[in-house]
Amino acid sequence: MNLVDQDMMAAPYALSEEDEKKEIVRRYRSLLRTLKPKLKTGDKRLVRTAFEMAVDAHKTMRRKSGEPYIFHPLAVAMICVDEIGLGVRSTICALLHDTVEDTDIALEDVQREFGNEMAKIIDGLTKIATVVDHNSSQQAENFKKILLTLTDDPRVILIKLADRLHNMRTLESMKREKQLKVASETIYVYAPLAHRMGLYNIKTEMEDLAMKYMEPDQYKEVSQKLAETKRERTRYINEFIKPVREKLDGIGFQYEIYGRPKSIHSIWNKMKKKNVAFEEVYDLFAIRVIIDTAQENEKESCWKVYSIITDMYNPSPERMRDWLSNPKSNGYEALHTTVMGPQGKWVEIQIRSKRMNEIAEKGLAAHWKYKEGGDAEDRFDKWFSQIREALGGEDISSIDFLQDFKTSFLAEEIYVYTPKGDVKMLPVNSSALDFAFAIHSAIGSKCIGAKVNHKLVPLSHQLRSGDQIEIITSNKQKPNEDWLGFVVTAKARNVIKDVLRDEKRNIAEDGKYTAEKKLHNIGAKLSLHNIDLLVDFYKVQSSLDLFYRIATKQIDLKELKEFDVKGDKLELKKIRKGEVAGETAVKQDSKKDTELVIFGERSDRIVYTLANCCKPIPGDDVFGFVSSGKGLIIHRTNCPNATQLLSSYGHRVVKTKWAKNKEISFLTGLKITGLDDVGVIHKITNLISGELKININAITVEAKEGIFEGNIRLFVHDKEELDELISELKLLPGIQDVSRYDLES
Repeated sequence: MNLVDQDMMAAPYALSEEDEKKEIVRRYRSLLRTLKPKLKTGDKRLVRTAFEMAVDAHKTMRRKSGEPYIFHPLAVAMICVDEIGLGVRSTICALLHDTVEDTDIALEDVQREFGNEMAKIIDGLTKIATVVDHNSSQQAENFKKILLTLTDDPRVILIKLADRLHNMRTLESMKREKQLKVASETIYVYAPLAHRMGLYNIKTEMEDLAMKYMEPDQYKEVSQKLAETKRERTRYINEFIKPVREKLDGIGFQYEIYGRPKSIHSIWNKMKKKNVAFEEVYDLFAIRVIIDTAQENEKESCWKVYSIITDMYNPSPERMRDWLSNPKSNGYEALHTTVMGPQGKWVEIQIRSKRMNEIAEKGLAAHWKYKEGGDAEDRFDKWFSQIREALGGEDISSIDFLQDFKTSFLAEEIYVYTPKGDVKMLPVNSSALDFAFAIHSAIGSKCIGAKVNHKLVPLSHQLRSGDQIEIITSNKQKPNEDWLGFVVTAKARNVIKDVLRDEKRNIAEDGKYTAEKKLHNIGAKLSLHNIDLLVDFYKVQSSLDLFYRIATKQIDLKELKEFDVKGDKLELKKIRKGEVAGETAVKQDSKKDTELVIFGERSDRIVYTLANCCKPIPGDDVFGFVSSGKGLIIHRTNCPNATQLLSSYGHRVVKTKWAKNKEISFLTGLKITGLDDVGVIHKITNLISGELKININAITVEAKEGIFEGNIRLFVHDKEELDELISELKLLPGIQDVSRYDLES
């Protein structure tokens, strides 16, 4: 399969210059119409100025699809107004968001024309041009810049989300490796961020579009099945809703009720997680009830609807979610339950008021609209102040920053209680130690254990919503490296790292003295040049790591004999065996024709390895990743590590395609489940080895209560051969499911 040919190119763009001008004006007028309810005196003139400024700045620029670049800022502004609910200032910033980065307009020009507030937002949206730290990544640095502005002005994030959504909607005209990079960033950071800002529709669309490019076959399969079952689903929804509607009409409620299909991405996730076919996913849709009622009656009305529905249909107790009493930190309020509907099918019900629905659709922007002046610090404010506190450190690397932000602030949250009954919000998977640090850094640092619901538990104990926690401390306790293995909050990680770094610095001083002595013995100095050379040679992160490892005898500096000394400077005698030959070869090769052929005539010139985390085989959708010290590594695009690699280090991605080579076999694994019938294993092995002549490497079978589960490791030439084998196995009598699984490295 040639991945290069898979570029999903859009239809060629064709508009005359005159028609283009008309289309630009048409889109601008459409934007003004949508913005009309928010326009005050003088606003129209400001928007017009921003529009004309953007048109002029981008006049010679085109998008990859061939259309005028100005279509993009106009589309981003429209998303901000129509889908996120932002106002005039955000519209102006959206129209100008790319001008400072890509055109001759300077930030000072924006400031002069529109003032400090808008210039600050546009500065937040402007990417960092260069990165000084070689251990960092430009993508991660830009994420860091954008995310840090979140606490000053959340509009920066909201405009950035609109920008990303439009880029995802128009990703077809990009090259394959760019599609992978952008889709990975989206699934890794932007979709969870949209979720956290309460923008559920945008989050869902981003996830679906990312899947369309990262797992195109699975995306097509699920969307096709959804289309095929639409009529049947609609009939079922109408049958389910009819008696509910009659009852609600009877008590005079003003409401809307409708069925809504689940997203392609969430259905596919369910299929993977539960290892079931599309037909076995029971909640393909949710029924939504939206009540039009006064704010003071909302809770009562929602519970009334809940009571009516659960009188008709039996609810599943463990699937009840009460976000009325305890709204999510992103402002989401609703009542969710799952009930047993007609024909023995489970159905998810979501009950909310009109106000709650607007917050669910428009997130933070709607939240501001309904915020009452006299309120105490609200949930968003608390969230922003937590981010400010946890991520304000200057010396945190951009990659660590991104990881901490993701685990601490983009995860779902749980609610736990202090001994006095105060509620604390923590990310899911938080430990008792995370809770201790959430109370205070000093309490976390001295924590030796905890009581959860009055029972003694270790520091690593994972908390669940509703737990009440009492922390036990000791003045003799201090943080250690093991703690980093089970804390998830950025605050806990940063405090632990700071303490360990101080200890490390003290120990590293001894290593520095040792290094200085050994260098002196061969006539060299402990200069910046020599330290950098040794850091690179020993593949450590920094000089601190180098000196620490020397002090702790992990590095003994015997290899100094591999260096020459010229003056007082070290020079490497020769390239060591196993040096990054692959990286060099890739760079040279990619200059010629920007693609790599794996296992082709040129394979002898490219040093590559197949990733252990996902064990790709020919025919898999793959990308090449240039790894420091390991050359080129080939990963599947649906590899568990793909999103992190592509979103943090997209500049190291190399386009790849498979060349046919039936001489080489690849180890892969199949999981087979079925009825434990006499001779079933013989039928399986006979088909694989006998009929299809595929070599089995290992087979393990476990049978329990009439069901068997077998894991087979086998050698195949390519994905085509593997797919054919899976199809043949599924046809055997008694076989319930056959799926590929990733082998342990």
